[in-house]
Amino acid sequence: MSSISRQSSSLPERPENGWMEHIEDVYLGRWVNPATGETGPRAPVDKILISESIDGEEADLARSVGIGDSTAMVADANTWDAAGARIARNLGQNGFKVSEVILSGRPHATVAEADALEQRLQNFSSVIAVGSGTVNDLTKYVTAHTGRPYCVFGTAASMDGYASTTASMGLPSGLKISLPAHAPKGVFLDLDVISRAPNRMAAAGFGDCLCNSVARIDWWMSHKLLGSQFWLEPYLISEPDEGMLEAHASGLQEGDIAAVGYLVRALVLSGLGVAFTKVSNHGSMGEHQISHYIDCFARDQHKGTLHGEQVGVATLSMGRIQQWYLDQEKPPEVRPTKVDGEDMARRMGPEIAAQCEAEYRKKALDEDGAARLNEHLQDIWQELRADCKKLVDPVEAMLAKLTQVGGATSGSDLGLSADFYREAVRHAHEMRNRFSFADLACDAGLLDDFAAREV
Repeated sequence: MSSISRQSSSLPERPENGWMEHIEDVYLGRWVNPATGETGPRAPVDKILISESIDGEEADLARSVGIGDSTAMVADANTWDAAGARIARNLGQNGFKVSEVILSGRPHATVAEADALEQRLQNFSSVIAVGSGTVNDLTKYVTAHTGRPYCVFGTAASMDGYASTTASMGLPSGLKISLPAHAPKGVFLDLDVISRAPNRMAAAGFGDCLCNSVARIDWWMSHKLLGSQFWLEPYLISEPDEGMLEAHASGLQEGDIAAVGYLVRALVLSGLGVAFTKVSNHGSMGEHQISHYIDCFARDQHKGTLHGEQVGVATLSMGRIQQWYLDQEKPPEVRPTKVDGEDMARRMGPEIAAQCEAEYRKKALDEDGAARLNEHLQDIWQELRADCKKLVDPVEAMLAKLTQVGGATSGSDLGLSADFYREAVRHAHEMRNRFSFADLACDAGLLDDFAAREV
């Protein structure tokens, strides 16, 4: 991993052939895997554009991906002010009839709000979304249900899911999960608009990128210990930009176009990795589970922090767990997994707990499973340690990077009590069937101690 001490003056301010350099080959299925010589798959999105300005191009872009001239535009109050009003005006001047669908208050991506949005969009054959995480997820989920095309004009570099085929949605029970949806026909990212978004949006996107090393270590460990599938392609497609985001990161708080551009590229490439794997493991393992736990169970303590902000903090927590393990000469010794359904119900509520317990039991170790895993750990521990150490981004370095971009670095920075954040670190692995170093620590009886050190 590159150090943040690298100076942007020693590196190009822009990609030589524009902001779509390399990304166009990846999403169009022209990228050649250097390890196999095979071309990658065509991404499910028809068109991606990253540009320093798309002001005046909106009509051509929308028509190029099949958006009809009579369309609805979904935005919230903030994204309407940031870009929606201008886009609607430019579309109107170029033959579109645009109906504004402004989400009231502070919208959330829940199934209930999606149902309400679906009623408002039922008379439109195509839709334009203007926004980032919540607006995009709601629109993609609703349009997927009815098979209508949509495109998205992004307003912030806060997450990597613009082009994904899933939507992160809150269920009526309160559990937040990824649900099947569809990709937008077009993803249009105006760096001038995005650079003027609140600083915390870019800090959140940076946090979502920072987790790359800890997610990869978790995934590789799971692959080596349990035989779960692992793909290198999501990491290979990002290699041409290695070090560029970190080298320019100091400009994110000032809205520097080069810094924002490299952040957007990193997020888009991360999202395109799913086209190869059909899963999000390359950028979502133990650290994301901590963020999901916060979203689901912080309740009144949740101060409206963004997913990426939470991921950045959780990345530091998972990094501390991983790096302690990787310093140990002897492998951990695990015991059968203790699944305490009553305690889960107390913390999560009975409905969510039942859903999470079903997922947790899929990876839980019984007596024989623990014995086999201990034997396997003895056999491969030194090799696994060496592999993972090559991937480590030291916690101290990640902390410095988050500080540099103005990101949260602790649970208290997120507005959470120490008790609750420790609970999230201790129990988040129960939510999903993805085996991480948190599972290893729990089954070794060490996770309580790790969690107790967090603030």
